[in-house]
Amino acid sequence: MKNEIATIPEYTAGDYYNSSAPYEWLYQFKDDKFKLKQMTQKMKDKAGAVGVKCFISLFNSYCEMQAQRSGEMLANSTQFDGQEMELFSGEYVCDETGVFVHDKFGYEQTICRHPIMPIQRLCNVDSGEERLKLAYKKGKLWRSIVVEKSALASSSGILQLAANGIMVNSENAKPLSTYLLEMEQLNYDLIPEQKSVGRLGWISGHGFSPYVDDLVFDGETNFKHIFGAVKSSGSREAWVNVMRNLRSEKSPGRLFLAASFASVILEPCGLLPFFLHAWGGTETGKTVGLMIAASVWACPRLGDFILTFNSTSVGQEMTASFLNSLPMCIDELQIQSSAGIKDFDKIIYQLTEGIGRTRGAKTGGLQRVLTWKNCFITNGEMPITNASSGGGAVNRIIEFECTEKVYSDLVGLCAVINSNFGFAGREFVEYLQSDGACERVNAVQKEFYRELLKSDSTDKQAASASALLAADCIVTELIFKDGNALTVADMAEIMTKKSEVDVNARALEYIYELVERNPIHFRPDEYGTYKAEIWGKLEYGDIYIIKSVFDREMSLAGFNSTAFLSWAKRSGLLSHDDGRRTKKVRIANSTVNTVCLHRTQTDIEALNVYTNDDDLPM
Repeated sequence: MKNEIATIPEYTAGDYYNSSAPYEWLYQFKDDKFKLKQMTQKMKDKAGAVGVKCFISLFNSYCEMQAQRSGEMLANSTQFDGQEMELFSGEYVCDETGVFVHDKFGYEQTICRHPIMPIQRLCNVDSGEERLKLAYKKGKLWRSIVVEKSALASSSGILQLAANGIMVNSENAKPLSTYLLEMEQLNYDLIPEQKSVGRLGWISGHGFSPYVDDLVFDGETNFKHIFGAVKSSGSREAWVNVMRNLRSEKSPGRLFLAASFASVILEPCGLLPFFLHAWGGTETGKTVGLMIAASVWACPRLGDFILTFNSTSVGQEMTASFLNSLPMCIDELQIQSSAGIKDFDKIIYQLTEGIGRTRGAKTGGLQRVLTWKNCFITNGEMPITNASSGGGAVNRIIEFECTEKVYSDLVGLCAVINSNFGFAGREFVEYLQSDGACERVNAVQKEFYRELLKSDSTDKQAASASALLAADCIVTELIFKDGNALTVADMAEIMTKKSEVDVNARALEYIYELVERNPIHFRPDEYGTYKAEIWGKLEYGDIYIIKSVFDREMSLAGFNSTAFLSWAKRSGLLSHDDGRRTKKVRIANSTVNTVCLHRTQTDIEALNVYTNDDDLPM
């Protein structure tokens, strides 16, 4: 056909909307890529002149229909070397040199200077959000990346792809965004759709990730290696046998093992997250304890499933939310002290709440609030609580000192679990998904909880400990079959007592110890002269501490003096002036404001000073 461009028929809007004639005419050029591009642009302009703004979409639909009938692809399809699939490219030229389009004046516009195309549509089973998997070629290698559609819908969002090597800048950001979204629309039925997930653990209505068939990972790139580490490898029996040996030794290793299984029953049992922290010297195998816990689910080698602590709160929340139901195993937690973190109370509160902070999104609005419900298994050279730790923090931790090895043959154990892992966790989850299993686990957990409440511990401590006992009880029957389950007595030995949880009670003990260690500050010599800074005085039944000294020492120890004095006044421990929490007394010829604490006879004997009035300084 000669002079085709000049002889395009004149069609009405009705022809474009109600007949196939315009599309049949254009379709005749399908074998000539260059001519088809020319004619498509011309007919688009003609269609627009009569009010038809969706010509390209209508023509694409016609082409898809013809392609389905003939089993052929059009000439204007992607022509990238080594491409995973061939897609209809509409008005775009897609070849080895990149992606281009002609503007209304016929000038070529560069969209991207290398091959790029959508190859998979991912639908997140958690959020319902869709993402696109993009394939792009740099040099001779094809790479891929999963991108949120919201990122593709804005120039600022798509500019982030530059970090992955995609050639995008402020000039081509908008055209590239348009191209990728149009390519998905043009090939909606050709691009495969896949269910996806961005985290691990229980997923309502779907099961337990990653043990869901045909479910791919679409989460943060930083977590991809952890997701991949959750798998089975080697021999189930080899792993079970070495764990039976460990359990028979009644060693601390049993606690790591039980906590790992316990993590996945927190949600079914309606329990809050908690910490299991092991502390002690370097020869006990605390890190091996974490490897034991990790091997239940995943490859236990350091750097795969076992983590070092992320010092940012955002990083902590994101990691907890990603693991979601699986234990978060953190090696050498207190290494963060080198980064300026001395007090872990805030971190403990944050993580055991199980819900992240509300934060703004870069693109406007609010980010999705992160949630999690798992166990945090940590180790370190020292406890993560101290005398001044808040009761809420202490309540959320089961903490024990590793005074003996977690297993007699640490080297042999590591050799086994580094090659054999991941079977028990999946087996346990499959059991929990069976009929009546969660109900039984709930019943077992509640029974242990009632038993633990009989000990001198708090409700929260009992709840956390009952999760360990319930999980260990079930896996003893299901997996190990050795009769060596943890007992209530085992847990009672390491649970925090009620008096240890109360921060004010601990502050009172600190004050008594402070006075006992520093008698020189409370007693003058035989001539009535103080040999050190005056802190106060002792009288039978009472301790007087100068208020400024009291505030200083309490602050140094990490206690809140105002909160303590309020508690002490309510508890009847204070002697005070009317309407105050302090008492003015005379010390060393000066009248000063003091904190006056009553002492019991036991306290007096412990202090071992001034046990009768004759010994009191004048």
